[in-house]
Amino acid sequence: MVQLHVKRGDESQFLFNTTTDSPLESVIQQVTAIYNGRLKVDRICSELPELADHGVTLPPNMQGLTDEQIVELKLKDEWEERCIPSGGEIFRKDEIGRRNGHAPNDKMKEVLMRTVEEAKALISKKQAQANVCVTMEMVKEALDQLRGAVMIVYPMGLPPHDPIRMEFDDQEDLSGTQASLQVITEEECQLWWAGKEMQRGKKLQDYVGRNEKTKLVVKLQKKLDEADDDSYLDSEWSNRQALKRQFQGLTNIKWGPR
Repeated sequence: MVQLHVKRGDESQFLFNTTTDSPLESVIQQVTAIYNGRLKVDRICSELPELADHGVTLPPNMQGLTDEQIVELKLKDEWEERCIPSGGEIFRKDEIGRRNGHAPNDKMKEVLMRTVEEAKALISKKQAQANVCVTMEMVKEALDQLRGAVMIVYPMGLPPHDPIRMEFDDQEDLSGTQASLQVITEEECQLWWAGKEMQRGKKLQDYVGRNEKTKLVVKLQKKLDEADDDSYLDSEWSNRQALKRQFQGLTNIKWGPR
């Protein structure tokens, strides 16, 4: 098997096994799915401590309001009585007014937090250091673990507007968030190796030959906007002569009289 060490920028992401005969279209599709799946797991894991501490999310029209404003506007959270945690609740007020404050008890909180750590470990970047390849099956297993823990604590489910449920239902709205900048769609995804884009329509062997024991470091990136397609040619890293001079220690040298 050919092993790809997938990076985003200079940051290690995960190891991926494939074959030299694999069409790059298929490789890109699988790598993108794993990359985005890991992001989904991370987003859910970042929300679950908030669920454990402050209960389910308030309806959007109630978030950020004070208790007085809610009374004055005669607003009611119709999900409050439906989404009660198993074993009873502990009231922990959410100071930013995003969640309803009806938190799970300490035993149920432990179920959520332990599962967060297990899911994060399954798709962690540290897996690459341990020479463990992350597969889409592992991503799905992590998601199933998280979904199962939420069902244990909230057997009636979460409100449809809760970001955790939206993630599970693939209805997440990331517009205007930092998280949206991290996601790469399959259509805009590119794989680069040795300074070259690995073109769709070709096979991996067209770039690396037929040695199935090959190990490659590939970079995952978004397709450049049309306006920026040639801008990289002006960058220092794309200048072969500049790179050569850097290796020879000839950068920042001024010639001629001072």
